Amino acid sequence: TLREKRLEDAEDDFAWRGDPELARYDAVPPLRMAFPDYLRLYRSDLRMPPSRQLVLGVDNQAGEHVGNCMCYDIDIPAREAEMGIMIGRKDHWNQGYGTEVIQAFLPYVFRRFNLRRVYLHTLDWNHRAQKAFQKAGFRPMGTVVRNGYSFIQMEILRHERSEEHTSELQSR
Repeated sequence: TLREKRLEDAEDDFAWRGDPELARYDAVPPLRMAFPDYLRLYRSDLRMPPSRQLVLGVDNQAGEHVGNCMCYDIDIPAREAEMGIMIGRKDHWNQGYGTEVIQAFLPYVFRRFNLRRVYLHTLDWNHRAQKAFQKAGFRPMGTVVRNGYSFIQMEILRHERSEEHTSELQSR
């Protein structure tokens, strides 16, 4: 289930952002901040979310928070945005959550922001993520190097989404 972020998510998000393995997949250093400081910033973002991004929580069928998905750098005039996903609960890796979340999230963001293009960057060695994005219809566009990391840039255009597939997702 994709849903709005809640204050109760803060503890999970804090733990995930401080986890060295998860940080490595995001090509960032692990978060090094005290939880009370993080919670202050978290509350502020919930009250006044940044205007050029959307972050949703991901729950499993039991209602447990297992990850997040997001669109950021939303460019309304260009009708495009970058997307990201993180399954923070490692016991939920390799179970199809990533692909399922991507397939549910894409129709929503295409409609909500009237986007024509969604793109992303995934580390060149993260083959599991690349496979999930390709299953959802993304195609590789080339390699980008940022901050010493090599990323595969991928994209999907709105008109490439199968109407049949989109309708099936909307009816869930």
